[in-house]
Amino acid sequence: MEKTLVEDAAVQNEPSSNGHEHRHGRDAQSVKQQLLNLDRIDFDGVDIAVIRFNRPEQRNPIDKETIASLSELLDLLMAGEATPDAIVLTGNGSTFSAGGDLKGYQTLYRDPARFRRFMEDFEDVCRKLSTVSALTVAMVNGTCVAGGLEISLACDLITMSDGARIGDGHLQFAQLPGAGGSQRLVRAIGVQQAKKWLLTAELYDAATADKAGLIALIAQKEELESRTFELIAKSAKLTPLGRTRMKELVNIAQVTTLDEGLQQELNLVFDYATTSYDATEGLHAFAARRPPNYRGE
Repeated sequence: MEKTLVEDAAVQNEPSSNGHEHRHGRDAQSVKQQLLNLDRIDFDGVDIAVIRFNRPEQRNPIDKETIASLSELLDLLMAGEATPDAIVLTGNGSTFSAGGDLKGYQTLYRDPARFRRFMEDFEDVCRKLSTVSALTVAMVNGTCVAGGLEISLACDLITMSDGARIGDGHLQFAQLPGAGGSQRLVRAIGVQQAKKWLLTAELYDAATADKAGLIALIAQKEELESRTFELIAKSAKLTPLGRTRMKELVNIAQVTTLDEGLQQELNLVFDYATTSYDATEGLHAFAARRPPNYRGE
């Protein structure tokens, strides 16, 4: 039932087994081995695009083909009018992603120009995940290592199964994180914890990741999807423009000094408060004691 890529916004609706409506896009092109699956789900009125890494027999590697397909799919999802409220990344099988294709790297390293392009494309995908207007969530259903962690760190939120494990792992095979793993992990859990994770290459359970401040929630594996969707719905039902601007504020905090961030916060909030419909609508709805009618503008 799931489709590899989306051709356009035209979808067919059908009920899912849990009572929520599934909307499946049509194929845009043939992708070898169906690297990714896409499922559009209506969860209590919230449009959620679920992207699944789909090579479980290889532990869902993040290679150049996967990166190219994910980049294209993100562009297609965010183009036009029918953009989703949220984008969820997860893995088919028992693994979220075990990271890069180590065998493929042996060839890629011998072609520096191609390797550089791969690194730049990988970081570009991570940048898209962190800056798109939709809420982005890494739903870690199983082992999440190296490149899988880097993609997760680029998302707005990480949710995790209680039986999953997560970590950097690059040094286990004498590799280094090249798609923001070292930079984003430090900002996510602090210098000392990040050094521990990076320099030991160990994997950690959900409770440890939660204690470190990396993840938004832990759930039993059979409840992970529903709990993740419930969390998404809490945010998606708020002002979409306000949510996007809030993401911008958080991103500013990660790339500027405190003084620069405070000045950019002042400028962004002033513009939002004085020019957006949603900011004024929120105040009017509060005063009138009625539900707000946000427009995302």
